[in-house]
Amino acid sequence: MDLRNIWPLFELEIETPRLMLRPVRDEDLPGLVQAALDGVHPPGPTPFGAPWTDASADQLPANLAQFQWGLRNRVSPQNWIVAFAVHHEGRVIGAQDLGAYGFPDRRTVNTGSWLTQAAQGRGLGTEMRAGLLSFAFETLGAEWAESSAAGWNTASLRISEKLGYQPNGITRVSPRTGEPVDEQRVRLNRADFVKPDWSIAVRGEAAALRQLGI
Repeated sequence: MDLRNIWPLFELEIETPRLMLRPVRDEDLPGLVQAALDGVHPPGPTPFGAPWTDASADQLPANLAQFQWGLRNRVSPQNWIVAFAVHHEGRVIGAQDLGAYGFPDRRTVNTGSWLTQAAQGRGLGTEMRAGLLSFAFETLGAEWAESSAAGWNTASLRISEKLGYQPNGITRVSPRTGEPVDEQRVRLNRADFVKPDWSIAVRGEAAALRQLGI
């Protein structure tokens, strides 16, 4: 029996012009860890809701693996988070998450992502989110997509703006103790999605949708 028979999400692949996105498999973990160890953001404020990149080089690999394994326990027809490993030119360069709760009723997804620093500044962050949004709207039937970023994180907010997201309120968060920041929430309606001038290629969607109850 193939592992994809046990966990059908492993059949799913989303291809954009330069990238391949597929749910994180154990074989992707070494590349994902290396991408994180190579650096995700400069020293200073963390762009993440949980400061996972603060972990030491000795701790980060196991922490990242445990986090990815834990996400698989959070997949059900009602609620799910699927982390996609982002592949570019034969290597893993980051991750793009897609999550939802009460999806059959809410038809709303949430996204989050990170890229290794060497891959930043080349439009890949926009491409991987645009690819995942195309999948969410066209294949999953989502009606809304939500995301958020620290108010100072102009790179992430610029991607959201380019793709058609609108501001959806500000909340106060403290990823690190004693370092509160404003978090900008954003929201995108399917009709307002600024579609790229390319199309995605999706493989294995039927099995994946059955596992997600769609």
